[in-house]
Amino acid sequence: MERWNETSTDFILLGLFSPNQTGLLLLLLILLIFFLASVGNSTMIHLIRLDPRLHTPMYFLLSQLSLMDLMYISSTVPKMAFDFFSGQKSISFFGCGVQSFFFLTMAGSEGLLLASMAYDRYVAICQPLHYPIRMSKGMCVKLIIGSWILGSINSLAHTVYALHIPYCRSRVINHFFCDVPAMLPLACMDTWVYEYMVFVSTCLFLLVPFLGITASYGRVLYAVYHMHSKEGRKKAFTTCSTHLTVVTFYYAPFVYTYLRPRSFRSPTEDKILAVFYNILTPMLNPIIYSLRNKEVLGAMTRVFPLLFSRKGCS
Repeated sequence: MERWNETSTDFILLGLFSPNQTGLLLLLLILLIFFLASVGNSTMIHLIRLDPRLHTPMYFLLSQLSLMDLMYISSTVPKMAFDFFSGQKSISFFGCGVQSFFFLTMAGSEGLLLASMAYDRYVAICQPLHYPIRMSKGMCVKLIIGSWILGSINSLAHTVYALHIPYCRSRVINHFFCDVPAMLPLACMDTWVYEYMVFVSTCLFLLVPFLGITASYGRVLYAVYHMHSKEGRKKAFTTCSTHLTVVTFYYAPFVYTYLRPRSFRSPTEDKILAVFYNILTPMLNPIIYSLRNKEVLGAMTRVFPLLFSRKGCS
């Protein structure tokens, strides 16, 4: 191993599971989750694109969330599965940078997009008369493009820094993907500047949007509580609870992971938390938004009439 470390510029990913029968069963479960996430998010994108009734800002943002989740989970799980079955856990220096870039881009962009979705619900419920202006098609496009651009810039800065760190120790990364904080212990230089960058970046792309989302839904719930229409109150509560469920599953483990000092972190705990925001959340998002949304269920019956008619006949 030492000889390999001295002559190779590749990294070694230890992975998530041990190469035994239990690890195989757990990996097969992860692959099932990956399949459900891919089908669910692809279906959401397809539904929103084809059904005219879903051509609204909220569902336009939701289609982007599904696209991000699809790319998000695809940036880590296929490589992890390949490493497990092939036994070759190495990843090239460039490949590690590419994986890190896509992962961080999706992470930052999705955090900003969820904040945009919360703002959309705030305007729709608290200021309905201003909704056509404040959430026009142009504004919706700006929010989406802004999320992608800012997420990409943040990711590029972290990735470029990580690729320029001198690695003179073991190149074994105790993770199942190239997470930059997991690479820092391998550096042969003081990385306190970068750790500060991680803290600032986490605050800007996760903590600040999370506080904005909390404030938006706080105003929404206050407005819903004073609604006279029982039907409107029920619909608003359903929508808000759906969004809050998604936000909790995504932000809680992410913020807990990246805002802790390195001395309080452990590789095992980081990997378990990463499963929540990188693997489980992309699967849960389309399920939560479809099963608890009558408009999406209605779109399914219109776009896939044969499937639902057969269920009705049986």
